[in-house]
Amino acid sequence: MKNVRNMLFALTLSFIFVLASCGTPTPEIVTVVVTATDSPATEAPTAAPSQQLAPVTLGGPQSGETIKWVDGSTLIYIPAGDFSMGEGASAHSVSLDAYWMQQTKVTNRMYDQCVKAGVCSQPTQELGGPVFTNPEYASHPVVGVNWDQAQAYCAWIQGNLPSEAQWEKAARGSNANAYPWGNTEPSCDLLNFANCYGRTTNVNAYAAGKSPFGLYDMAGNVFEWVFDFYDANYYAQSPAANPTGPASGQYRGVRGTSFESELEQAASAIRRFDEPGDSRRDTGFRCAVNAPQPFAPYCQLTAQVPANQVSPSTSCELPQGTVTNQYCQNGDGYGVAQISFGATWEERGTRIQCEERVEGGLRTLVCRGPRGIESTNEVVVCNPACTNQADVSGLNPACDAGYTLDPATGACSYTPILAQPAAGGCPLGYVTVQRGDQQVCAVGPGADGSCPIGLYFDDLAGMCAPPNGQADAPFGIDNPTLAQQTYAGCAVGYTYNDGFQCCQPAAGAAFPGCAPGFTFDVNSQACVPVYEEALGGTGCVTVRIQTFKCSEVEDKVCAPITTESPCVANTMCQWNEPADACELRPSP
Repeated sequence: MKNVRNMLFALTLSFIFVLASCGTPTPEIVTVVVTATDSPATEAPTAAPSQQLAPVTLGGPQSGETIKWVDGSTLIYIPAGDFSMGEGASAHSVSLDAYWMQQTKVTNRMYDQCVKAGVCSQPTQELGGPVFTNPEYASHPVVGVNWDQAQAYCAWIQGNLPSEAQWEKAARGSNANAYPWGNTEPSCDLLNFANCYGRTTNVNAYAAGKSPFGLYDMAGNVFEWVFDFYDANYYAQSPAANPTGPASGQYRGVRGTSFESELEQAASAIRRFDEPGDSRRDTGFRCAVNAPQPFAPYCQLTAQVPANQVSPSTSCELPQGTVTNQYCQNGDGYGVAQISFGATWEERGTRIQCEERVEGGLRTLVCRGPRGIESTNEVVVCNPACTNQADVSGLNPACDAGYTLDPATGACSYTPILAQPAAGGCPLGYVTVQRGDQQVCAVGPGADGSCPIGLYFDDLAGMCAPPNGQADAPFGIDNPTLAQQTYAGCAVGYTYNDGFQCCQPAAGAAFPGCAPGFTFDVNSQACVPVYEEALGGTGCVTVRIQTFKCSEVEDKVCAPITTESPCVANTMCQWNEPADACELRPSP
């Protein structure tokens, strides 16, 4: 049971023989490096002698199971089975093998690790997109990447871009939901769309909009590349099991929606496409890993204040934000809102432009809406004295099991232990496992309730184990010979230190940073949670300003489009089925 993970474990990991029958082969796309490095920083630990132990029986990962992965992401297990793909006349049953998929879109911080490892190329800085190198956007989805860049990243972490079928099952679940959260109509508290926020957001900001398997942002924030070539008629000829798209084509598939997409575009079954060489300010990606193999542990990680120990501050005075007037002037529609002195404000989206004025002792925003349409847009007004960041004072940073904390630097150094329990049992962060007539230590969940990178908590075995079934992989246990036999080496950009049985960054590379939704806090020398809520968070109010349609606008964008697919692919347009015409999408 998953609540076992939240217990404090007083125990440690064992030598265990490989369950070859449970293992799965390393995917062909994986490149691993296992090279010894000279002159370790400190003396290597002494390994215990090898011994025969009874095998461990694993129950295997369950639906929605999670593992931390080598790029700082979290993978979620999606079990084998059938689901309904497509909608209406295109709906058909598809069977998929089990696979793992990243819980969030790939973030700027995660992609930067791949760039530093020498595998990935820099994304293109798109006009209006987040600045890749700005740490404020570290947990925002990386954008400005084309299909090849996205696929190269996925290959680096043993994966691929998901097939259209894998993406749609992860988004809708097995019950043919219209949207990731179910069948209720999209709203700004479920996803970042329709210029509710006006730009990208943290990849884990919309917990209420998670999919049935627990994935974030399967709708909204940014579009996502998928593996398949695009063919509008593919469903009519696709195989019933594990479809991966046509063998060739001009376009690659794109799924999901962006922060600018309108309500009618939010359904998970809608298919889109783009030139594989294109990159956009609202297109990112996430990866699927079909058969994760156990990479060796990193030699060093950053300590983390577990999210289950903290919560954001919620006590502060909300600012004033009240709409007082709407009018037309010179063909433009205007809305006026009164706001508090001292408050900060920001338009959400590109369809409204506001100007601040102080008249008669009142502070107002005079906002001009889009010409030619009636529109409702939002302005977020915040009290800058408030904060939605976690209060971590008095809380102790923690490391994964198998690591030792240096409080001065916040570094967690990999320090494997002997498998035999000491007189007092196994250390904190480990569990005792019975191997025939012997008791040995096995790695367990840490203070955050999760297993170390590359492992999930197996309920049947009562220990953390790699998802390929190789229960003997000595995570947290000092056994250099077994480590060489069972680890899939290190990701490209890292080299294996045989003495310490862990991966060190090559020149220019870096250890993974904080996980999505966390940021490094200098005072605590650890990764701490960041709470970014959908529309501003603590201390903010959202003012909805309506502007009138004061003039007619000629449609030069959508009207020339004559077929449905390119019409739906354009975020400014919608397809009018009865009229058989492409039209400008009305503002919300």
